[in-house]
Amino acid sequence: MKILKVLKPNVNKIWLIVLAGLMWSGVGILLNRFASQWLGLEEIKNQFFIVFLGFILAVLIYRFGFSKVARKNICRINNYLSERVCLFAFQQWSSYPLVVFMIGLGVVLRVYSPIPKPWLAVLYIGIGGALFLSSFHYHFVLFNRIFRHQKNPVT
Repeated sequence: MKILKVLKPNVNKIWLIVLAGLMWSGVGILLNRFASQWLGLEEIKNQFFIVFLGFILAVLIYRFGFSKVARKNICRINNYLSERVCLFAFQQWSSYPLVVFMIGLGVVLRVYSPIPKPWLAVLYIGIGGALFLSSFHYHFVLFNRIFRHQKNPVT
């Protein structure tokens, strides 16, 4: 029974917000870094077009997808009864298989995809940009908790 407590590290809820924000920002930056490397293979006029399409896709994914997921995660974290919860609870347990699938799909697309890398960059900019934008929901909650002393700020 004691081993389960070691395997289930408990932290204050604010650390879940910190971890989620850093993860979403970090993955967004990583995906955009891949995209920027692939853009180097294109002429400058095509680079602007690809970045523009990726930006539009990022805004759409942010608006209709990831921002809602981030807000839902923040509400779920705020609603935990205990102030100390499992470190891995920064996202729903049911989301972990989706994350594994998306990582696997990303590897397959980068390594085996017949899609030219500059056009694959549109998708990576879209998803990476949306993740990065959505991470600010977590950062704003953290800012409010630290500097405005709000227990459960609404984002």
